Amino acid sequence: MELMEKTLATEKRKYPRINVDLPVKYSRANLFFRYGRAVNASEGGLLVYLPEEMGIGQRLALKLFCHSRSEFNTLETFVQVVWKDIHLRKDWTWDYRTGVRFVDIPPEHMAELKNFLVNSAQKPPYTA
Repeated sequence: MELMEKTLATEKRKYPRINVDLPVKYSRANLFFRYGRAVNASEGGLLVYLPEEMGIGQRLALKLFCHSRSEFNTLETFVQVVWKDIHLRKDWTWDYRTGVRFVDIPPEHMAELKNFLVNSAQKPPYTA
C-alpha cells in the first residue's frame, strides 16, 4: 500500500494530510497581505498558523509558496476558515491555528498542489 493510502486509511479522511512547513501570505479583502505558515496540507485545505484570529466562515485570499525541485511556486487560492484555536508557544507568545478549506483554486494550481503533496509524502522525514 502506498504511503498516501496508508495515511488515508488510518486517518479516515477524504484527503490525507501531509506535514509541511511552508510560508503563506493571506488577506481578508485582497488588499493588505500578512504572513503565516502552513504546517500541513491536503487536497481539501490547510492547517495554517496566523498572527491574528479569524472568524469561522471568513474567506481569505491566500498565496501558498511551495517548492518544486529547485524553484518555489506560488499557488494562489481563496480559502474559508472552518475551525480555529490558539497555539501557545514555548516563549508564552501565541498565534492562531486555523483550519481552512479551499473554495476557489484554479485547476492548474490544484494540479501543482497534488504533485507537491505526492512528492512530499514520498520523502522520508528530515532527521539531524
